Amino acid sequence: MKKQAYLSVFVLAAALGLSACAPVMVGGFLGGAMSASDRRTSGTQLEDQGIELRGASAMRENFGEKVHVNITSYNRQVLITGEVPSDKERTQVEQLVSKVQNVRAVVNELGIGPASSLGDRSNDVLITARIKAAMVDSEDVFANVYKVVTERNTVYLMGRVTQREGARATEVARSVSGVKRVVRVFEYISEDELKELLPKKVQDAPSVRTPVMSGTGDPVTTVQPVATPVK
Repeated sequence: MKKQAYLSVFVLAAALGLSACAPVMVGGFLGGAMSASDRRTSGTQLEDQGIELRGASAMRENFGEKVHVNITSYNRQVLITGEVPSDKERTQVEQLVSKVQNVRAVVNELGIGPASSLGDRSNDVLITARIKAAMVDSEDVFANVYKVVTERNTVYLMGRVTQREGARATEVARSVSGVKRVVRVFEYISEDELKELLPKKVQDAPSVRTPVMSGTGDPVTTVQPVATPVK
């Protein structure tokens, strides 16, 4: 039931986002709940929002409609996805984003080629919604700690998670129909750090065994964000 409710709410929000030509990413369930369960400080969350807004503004000012670029920031580490006409624009976009205030690392996943169609983007939105709904439906996944971005059927997962949590979230994402590839852009923390972040009632709950991934199925890539020098 909660899975269907989440999917319905997200698809509606996503449709509004697409109509406004804005990228749609999901980091939490709904407003207040997202803030309460996020593993970033409230100040960092605001910084991430500012990075995304300033980055989008820089894209409009420098490229207009020539590129399709989505900018997602988590803990001041920025993921760039979308499409650009050539490697020249790809490099220019990365340099512009690296100069945005508060950015500390950049992962450039831009593709070179024509911009995706509205149909492609709508399909990506549905894949993202299904992944988040599957996370909500999984008792051993804290759905609100992940940002999920989908571009051309490739899913990018962001968040501050343990190796165990990252593997489980990847498994959930890979199980969703339509997913071609999963790219992990995680900031890993230790199990001890996780215990300090969790509310006491969660810490005291019985542990849930995480299934071991078999290694079969769609490819999985782990990307480590690296600082991009400002030129």
